[in-house]
Amino acid sequence: MYSIKQSEADFLLSSYRYELPPERIAQHPGERGASRLLVLDRETGKRIHSHFSHLLEYLPKGTLLIANNSRVVPARMIGQRPSGGKMEFLLLTPMPLLEQHGEGDGWHCAEADGLIKPAKNARIGDHLVFGDDLRVEVLAKGEFGRHRVRLHWTGDIRALFESRGHLPLPPYIKREDTKDDRGTYQTVYARDDKAGSVAAPTAGLHFTPELRAQMASEGVEWAEVTLHVGYGTFSPVRCEDIREHVMHEEFVEVPQATVDAIGKAKAEGRPVIAVGTTSARTLEGVAGAHGGELTAHQGWINCFIWPGYRFHVLDGLITNFHLPESTLLMLVSALTGRERMLETYTEAVKMEYRFYLLEDQQPVTREARMWEALFLILAIAAALVVLRLAKKAGLDIMPCG
Repeated sequence: MYSIKQSEADFLLSSYRYELPPERIAQHPGERGASRLLVLDRETGKRIHSHFSHLLEYLPKGTLLIANNSRVVPARMIGQRPSGGKMEFLLLTPMPLLEQHGEGDGWHCAEADGLIKPAKNARIGDHLVFGDDLRVEVLAKGEFGRHRVRLHWTGDIRALFESRGHLPLPPYIKREDTKDDRGTYQTVYARDDKAGSVAAPTAGLHFTPELRAQMASEGVEWAEVTLHVGYGTFSPVRCEDIREHVMHEEFVEVPQATVDAIGKAKAEGRPVIAVGTTSARTLEGVAGAHGGELTAHQGWINCFIWPGYRFHVLDGLITNFHLPESTLLMLVSALTGRERMLETYTEAVKMEYRFYLLEDQQPVTREARMWEALFLILAIAAALVVLRLAKKAGLDIMPCG
């Protein structure tokens, strides 16, 4: 196990603030794989600015990358109340988990969770209309626009959302979705049979087929997990003491093949690096639920990571830059230390990196027996990676400028 030494300040929400000018938040995607990369040596404080296309230069041969293969669904629907007022509905329950029941005459139904906007106009018993073949019945009201509903539809439910739905872009993207977003807001390795996310596992957006092929030829291995990303990933922390925050539940799948690949890598002293915070939460959440031992798993987890957390599986992480005071910023700070992470974010702002899902990246790794130095890697498409270099393994890794 591995953890960063914590201080009382690490428990305060205000300790995770940093200044981010609005113009640094990317609103449109850049070219896939063309992001910048920042390398930080944690021990010396030295930072090197590179490019994500050079990521392979910082990965020791034999590295095992773990990626989230969930596919984004256009889960936001625009319809109306029976009286005619405009309403929006965002399906939060992963589509593969809907328990469908027949209602006769070709109609089906399933209970689900969703966000309704405007929430004040949704009353229990209302039937919101999204065309002749889809209705949403309001069953119960929750906090912050969340509702329990019953879907009623004819035909194929996924086909209805695919043909009529909108991609629910994160709240910091101040524009409507476009047809192009259907391609750019999807990883190249997302599986069609894993369609269930309402937000992309964004660290993976920077990988291209060419980079994956290059990594494979150099001995970098690849395995996958599934976490259906919900809107809870954008939920703010509302308490000053972050230990009081209740993390949202997420549905995950860890196949036996991935467990075996990780076990083999660990036995051979090779680093295991998660692509994105969703993959990180999947691995650590499942291991944490089984006494620190990673096992094949399918079900819900609740995994909140902040400085002082003891990592069970991860040796590294590739992830985006994240919002101030977010649980994701707390997670990456657990790998590097909060002050070091905030210093790196401040430099990235000064160097005019583009933040969040559409522009820059970063890698992160934790200490292990074979590692002597820790490197933090960022990239201009909104991702973050911290890597440790294996000097004892005889690896001579040269950063590029």
